[in-house]
Amino acid sequence: MPQHLAEKPAALSTPLSPPPDARMVSAKNGRQLCVKEWGKKNGTAVFVLHGTPGSRIGVAPRDGVLYRQGIRLIAYDRPGYGWSDRHLGRRVVDAAEDVEAIANQLDVDRFAVVGRSGGGPHALACAAKLGDRVIGTAALVSLAPRIGDDGMRDSWFEGMGPGNREEYGRAMEGLEALTESLRKRARAIHKAPEELITQLLAEVRAADLQVIADAGIRRILKDSYREALRQDGDGWIDDALAFVDDWGFRLSEITSRVLLWHGTDDVFSPVSHSSWLHEHLPGSELGMEPGAAHFDAIARLPDVLSLLTKPGAPGCD
Repeated sequence: MPQHLAEKPAALSTPLSPPPDARMVSAKNGRQLCVKEWGKKNGTAVFVLHGTPGSRIGVAPRDGVLYRQGIRLIAYDRPGYGWSDRHLGRRVVDAAEDVEAIANQLDVDRFAVVGRSGGGPHALACAAKLGDRVIGTAALVSLAPRIGDDGMRDSWFEGMGPGNREEYGRAMEGLEALTESLRKRARAIHKAPEELITQLLAEVRAADLQVIADAGIRRILKDSYREALRQDGDGWIDDALAFVDDWGFRLSEITSRVLLWHGTDDVFSPVSHSSWLHEHLPGSELGMEPGAAHFDAIARLPDVLSLLTKPGAPGCD
C-alpha cells in the first residue's frame, strides 16, 4: 500500500488496495507507482502521461484499436495521484526517472511518450533526459516553461482562463497557500467528480462543450478524476507547483523531433504555449486546429499514436 495512504485513511472512500488490473512498480527511494497497460503485449510501447488532475485510467483508445495499431499502451499515476506514492518537492524533470523505472521493470527497451495537457511537460522531460530510448514524443495542449532562459515569463498567463490563473497564482505563493486552496476542493471532487466537470463547463468554449457532452467521455473523465484525487489532491498540488517552477531541464536538451498539437480555442493551456514550444524546439512539428479546444486532444490521440509508431514517424527508426 502506498506509504502516505496509510497516513490519511479517513480521506478514502474506496478500497485500501490497488485494483487487480494495476501493477505496482518500484521507483527511486522505494516509492511505489501504479501502472496500467492496454493493447498488444509485444507491440510498440507507448507511455501516455495523464493530465492535471488525472490518473492512469484516463482516456485511452479501445484495446481493439491499439491491437490493430500494434501498440502496447502504458499509463501510470504520477506521484500523489491514484495509488502512486507522493514525491513531495518533485519537479517536472523527475518524471523521466519514473518512466525509466517503469520501462526497466516491464522489460521495455525503447518507447514513445505522449503527454496530454499536464502530461505534456512531463513527456518533454522524457525526451530531454532519456536519449535514444525515446523513439518519438508528442505533447498535446501542453504548457510551456514559465521561468528559465526558455521560459515565457509574464506572458505565460496570457489567454488562460480564470480558474487556472488563480490556481497557478496560488502555486507561485508556495506549497502552503496552494494546499489550503486545493485540498478541500480535491476532497469534494473525489466524492463527486461531476463537480469538477461542472466547474470546467463554466469556462470552456463551444468545442469543449461538445466533447464533454459525449456520455462516454464524461464517464471516463469522472472515473479518472475520482481515482486521481483519492489522496486529497497531493498530485494536483505537486503538478501545479512543478509547472510554475523551473522544470529542471532546458528545451535545448531535446534534440529529437517532437509532435505538438493544440486547439486554438483552448483556455486551460493557451495555444500560445505550443507556439512557444515550437519556436524553442527546432525539430518540432506543430498542428494548430482552429475552432478546437482543450478536450479535443482526446479525439486526436489515436492518430498521434499512429504517427509516433509507424515507420518514418518523428524520432523512429
